[in-house]
Amino acid sequence: MRVLVLGGTRFVGRSIVEAALARGDKVSVLNRGVSRPAPEGVDTLIADRTDPRALGDAIGEREWDAVIDTWTGAPRAVRDSCALLAGRVGHYGYVSSRVVYDKPIPAGADESAPAIDGDPDDEADGFYPTAKRGSEIAVLRAFEDRALLARPGPVFGRYEDVGSLTWWLRRIQRGGRVLAPGDPSDPLQYVDVRDFSTWMLDATERRLPGTFNTLCRPGSHTMGELLDTMRRVTRSDAELVWVADDVLLSAGIRPYLDLPLWLPGKGGGMHDADVSAAHDAGLDTSRPLDDTVADAWSWLRREGEPPWQDTSRGLDRSLEQRVLDRLG
Repeated sequence: MRVLVLGGTRFVGRSIVEAALARGDKVSVLNRGVSRPAPEGVDTLIADRTDPRALGDAIGEREWDAVIDTWTGAPRAVRDSCALLAGRVGHYGYVSSRVVYDKPIPAGADESAPAIDGDPDDEADGFYPTAKRGSEIAVLRAFEDRALLARPGPVFGRYEDVGSLTWWLRRIQRGGRVLAPGDPSDPLQYVDVRDFSTWMLDATERRLPGTFNTLCRPGSHTMGELLDTMRRVTRSDAELVWVADDVLLSAGIRPYLDLPLWLPGKGGGMHDADVSAAHDAGLDTSRPLDDTVADAWSWLRREGEPPWQDTSRGLDRSLEQRVLDRLG
C-alpha cells in the first residue's frame, strides 16, 4: 500500500509509520520537519500544513492509496488537506478521540451516541474536543464513504507525549506513599499504540468506512491493575493510598489534569464503551497489560519524555503530600 501519514514523527503517527514499514508499505510523511527525522526508507515531505500553498507545493502531483491523519489542531488544516487530497487518495483515515461524544456519555454507548458540535472551517487551535469533532466533519464532508474515523480513548505505550502514562510511570517509580484516585476496581479502557497502529493500517488497506470506538473490551482492566503493573515493571516500593473521589475533589484536585486518567464516577462513561464494531472489524487488544507498560517504560528510560510533551499534567508534590498527611 502507498500510504501518506500526515505527521508521522510523534506518538501515534510515529508508531503508524513504523508499523507500515514493517508491513512493507511504501510510506510518505508530511510534516514541518521540526520534531525528529522520519525512519530510513520513508519519503519525507516538508511543509507547514496550515499554509495551503506550501501544502500543495509539497504534495505536487503525487498520489497514494490512502492517507492517515493524526492532526489535533485547527480543523481548517484538515479541511484544506482533504480538499487537496480528495482526488489523489482512495481512503482517508482520521485518528479522532472519544472526547467528541456529548457528556455525559451513556453507559455502554456505541458509535451512535450523540457527538458535540464542531466546525470544519474553524481556524483556531482551541478546545481539543471541538477541534477533533470539527476535523471529523471535514473528513466526512470530503471523503464520505471513503472515510474512517477512529475514536480511541487513552492510548498507551511507547512515544506517549500526552503526559498521562509517563507521569504515572515516573510517580510510581519514585516510590513512597502514592495518592491513588478512586477505587482500585474502577474500570479502565485503553488501547496499546502498536495494536491501534496495526488495526488502523489494516482497516485503511481494506478501505473500511465508518466510525469506530477503538479500545479494549469493557471490563478487561481496572485502574488498580494498571498501577500495580507499574509497580512491578518499575520495581518500585510505592504504597498505593486509594482515596475516594469526593475527598480528592474537595481538596481541589482536578480530574485528568492533576491525576491523569482519573475521572470521578467510575470513569464518567469513558471506560465502558461498546467496542464491538472495531473488534468485529479485526481490532486485537489481547496484548497483556504488562507488555504494554513494560514497552512504555523501556522506551521512556531509553529516550526520555519528548521535549514537546504536555507538562501541565500531574499532581504537585506538595499538594499530594498535604492530602496524604490529612488522611494520616
